[in-house]
Amino acid sequence: MAGGNWSVSNQPVLPGLYMNFVSAAGTAIQPGARGVVVAPVKAHWGPVNQFVEVNNESAIRELFSDDETDGATAYTTLYLALLGGPKQLLAYRIADSSAAAAQLTLQNTAAAENSVVLKAKYQGKRGNDFKVTIQPSLSLADTKELKLYEGGTLLRTIMIGDGEADRAVEAINNDAGNHWIIAEKIADGILADVSGVSFAFGESGISGITNADYVKATEAFETQDFHVLTLDGVTDAALRASIVSWLKRVRGEGKGIIATFGGTAAEDSGADAVNKAVSRSTAIDFEGAVNVGTGAIMNGVTYSSAQVAAWVAGLIAGQSLKESTTYAAAPFEDVTRRWTRSEQETGVQNGVFLLVHDGRKVKVLRGVNTLVTLQEGRNKGWKKIRKIRVLDQINADLQRTAEDNYIGKVNNTEEGRLALIGAGKQYLQSLALDNVIESTGFDVTLDPRFYGSTAQYQPEDDQVFLAWTADDTDVMEQIFGTFYVQ
Repeated sequence: MAGGNWSVSNQPVLPGLYMNFVSAAGTAIQPGARGVVVAPVKAHWGPVNQFVEVNNESAIRELFSDDETDGATAYTTLYLALLGGPKQLLAYRIADSSAAAAQLTLQNTAAAENSVVLKAKYQGKRGNDFKVTIQPSLSLADTKELKLYEGGTLLRTIMIGDGEADRAVEAINNDAGNHWIIAEKIADGILADVSGVSFAFGESGISGITNADYVKATEAFETQDFHVLTLDGVTDAALRASIVSWLKRVRGEGKGIIATFGGTAAEDSGADAVNKAVSRSTAIDFEGAVNVGTGAIMNGVTYSSAQVAAWVAGLIAGQSLKESTTYAAAPFEDVTRRWTRSEQETGVQNGVFLLVHDGRKVKVLRGVNTLVTLQEGRNKGWKKIRKIRVLDQINADLQRTAEDNYIGKVNNTEEGRLALIGAGKQYLQSLALDNVIESTGFDVTLDPRFYGSTAQYQPEDDQVFLAWTADDTDVMEQIFGTFYVQ
């Protein structure tokens, strides 16, 4: 799907809808649209280099486990993201080359030779806690049962017939309720009875993960339709710069992604916490990136701002486009450092996304991204997350409609161009009816730079240049009043 920005002097090659947004042309899309979050994670269980949808806390435990020893990050990252309320959360487990599935070799009764290998379904240390018992069934004659345990917890009982290798392998692999192990036959024979034998050799592949693994993962991210990216609590400045560089490229190509970042717990709480947070934002200075400046506490557990960034990602994706993250209530009981008013002003002015405790609860101070330096065609609205989400959604909607109904399907004649303009006006009319743009003054016309008596440029036979005009709405963020006392 081709799209993105365009310029008169450097026109794109691929067919598609290319849209520039400048400060006179902002608009919004219908309310209620919600987004998708992608989160790379490290874990002791779960599919590697695959996107897995996570819907609730139980799914995190089932798909990745809640074990966060030895650098695992899946549970915290995904749990906090879910608390933000996204429409969809996609986890993507990364691992280094040492990752391996735990396994256990079972012998047969006749020759006491290796007959069946049991392997954990996924790579990781979790599989080392699996144990297997094979005994005759107490309820079925001439039948053996395989009991799979994790530690002392029984996960599954599988009837394996008389224990013959082929039947056992088939029973294990075809059991719909078996989410933990797979079987492979080595030799014929009846499986020997065993009691509590353990799996071994499982490796999670966490310790050797480098920035390159995260950068490599972005290649897979480009294949997905999603809206917000959050890292799993990592804070390396070089990695952050690499992700921002990637983000700028894909946003320039029309893929409307926002990424959330943060700092370490030490950076959040130190005497120079304000300077550290501001430095991160000013180094990024981009409307597609959000930098969280405060850590937070929930149920007695302290989370760094880089971890809190996962909740912010869920919040951004979970809101309708008519909402703002400003003053959004947070699930935390406190922040790790309460910024003074002057510090808060410094943070907001320099693109830091802050959580504050107002004496009653924790809430977002103001929904800003890291954009600090305004370029031509940008106004202060570009510093707001809401504005960027709105523009991203417009671009996605128009691009999808153009590709599905116009590009390659409608002749580039006056009649065809009028049809395209009519569809655009209907789109804006629907937004006006929903009170997400002003009800007057919106329009879609042929760009006068390319058409009419004052045209400066000549379009090619397969090109159409449109001018969109609308006044986008905003939420109340500052209320000023004068109280006259008689």
